[in-house]
Amino acid sequence: MATATTADQTAESVPVDTDEENLTAVLLDPDTIVRDEFNAREHDTEPDADLINSVKAVGVQDPVSVRPRPDGTYGAFKGWRRTQAAQIANATAEAEGHARRQIKAYVRADLVGRDAWTQFLSLIENHQRQGMSPKDTLKAAELSLIGMDEVEQKKAARALGLKRGTGKRLGRAQQLDDATLRRASAGGMDLEQIAQLAEVEDVPRAQDRLLKALARDEAEEGGGRGHWDQELALLKAEQDDRTARKEAVAALEKADIPLLPTQLGYGEKDTAHPLSELTTPLGRPLYEDNHKGCPGHSARLDDENQPVWYCADPAEHGHKVRPKAKPTKTAEDEEKAAERARTTACNRAWKAAAGPRKEFVTRLVRSSKALPEDAWRFAVGVLLDLPPFYGKWAQRQEAEDVASFLGVKLPESPFERARLSDLVALSKARTAHVLFAHVAAAFERDMREPKGWNDARMQVRFLWEDPTPQQAAYLLLLEKLGQDDKGSYRLSEVEEQAVAAHRGDDAEGEPAA
Repeated sequence: MATATTADQTAESVPVDTDEENLTAVLLDPDTIVRDEFNAREHDTEPDADLINSVKAVGVQDPVSVRPRPDGTYGAFKGWRRTQAAQIANATAEAEGHARRQIKAYVRADLVGRDAWTQFLSLIENHQRQGMSPKDTLKAAELSLIGMDEVEQKKAARALGLKRGTGKRLGRAQQLDDATLRRASAGGMDLEQIAQLAEVEDVPRAQDRLLKALARDEAEEGGGRGHWDQELALLKAEQDDRTARKEAVAALEKADIPLLPTQLGYGEKDTAHPLSELTTPLGRPLYEDNHKGCPGHSARLDDENQPVWYCADPAEHGHKVRPKAKPTKTAEDEEKAAERARTTACNRAWKAAAGPRKEFVTRLVRSSKALPEDAWRFAVGVLLDLPPFYGKWAQRQEAEDVASFLGVKLPESPFERARLSDLVALSKARTAHVLFAHVAAAFERDMREPKGWNDARMQVRFLWEDPTPQQAAYLLLLEKLGQDDKGSYRLSEVEEQAVAAHRGDDAEGEPAA
């Protein structure tokens, strides 16, 4: 049995990231090689006929990668299918009276005892060679990351294109069915995106919508994941809404309060009335508290998943309907209903868009690169001119968003006070980043709710159709910064709608308005 020149080396004397191109391949008897327990490929591990015939004809051309085992054998974590083909070819050759072939191998003694890193290297090899099932890829990635220390995790995550903490979500991604995984992989989703798909899979058409967003990102100059991030945020908002509705329904069930259907079958009459339209026989108004004992006490859920109290059959239970003219449904009523639905959808989308926006600001202010000139000029303009919204925000002394942008941990106890100036590591090179984080936090607070107030008209306005000039300038600035950063951030549809009337404005001067 041939032995490797590196067999006596230990994991302590050889760095984990040893480049195999700098190693010398040795010849080993294929029969001394077994499948390593941490080989990432668990399905389709047998060589096919084409591979066997190829190895019979010319042998194994590319070295396999193995690590020594205590019993004197070697565990193949790269090239196990090629090794099996060599074993089969040797058995055939021996039966026919021909000479056996040895196999070239890189013997990685530095990986003995480093199971997680071995599994990671096997994953990279098999993933690059393709043919490995998406489920195997996810499982291997998850298990290898779990078994690594923090330094190795960061290096492996970068190699796999994963964000920090994604490894913990890969387990859930394995629960996706094979058809969904295959379609996601074929559509170009990477491990990070498949893990994100798994988080929102229960939302109808989630995969279709994410694949379309991915295609839009790939089709546009600069690439990036701006459309993906916005669609994912919207799906999460819809998921939260579905979760809130399930919780509201469960609360009604727990209280034994029937949930009335929103749609009735053909020919069925809706006898239910909201309590706001009913009175007692003596004319007293009905509310939840004084109607609870009625057998007809029931509810429907509004657009915000809050219960609206009803009586299922007022006539049967002795209630009076407040006298009013019988309404006739008109085209205007239908328009109002459509507008209410649009308002609900836009409000939800506006809140969802804050997630990708804040993530982009976080990347900007934590970057080791110099802050783009457009960003620091914008921040300085706000600080010099002090628009009213900024002063109101400063008076609140809210530090949460600034701390979150800069990665600073605030005291958990509300009784423990800490100044941001004591927590943030200030330097001349980072001053612009800190100032922009401060200004961005003020904007995010000002834009948190989709409703605002129009001072000129003295009425409520929706930011998604009537933002202030400063808010529009802030969104347009982020759009430009995202475009300059290879499309890493793009405005959502509802934000594009908001700034449409402001495109072409002097963004540099708007914050000072």
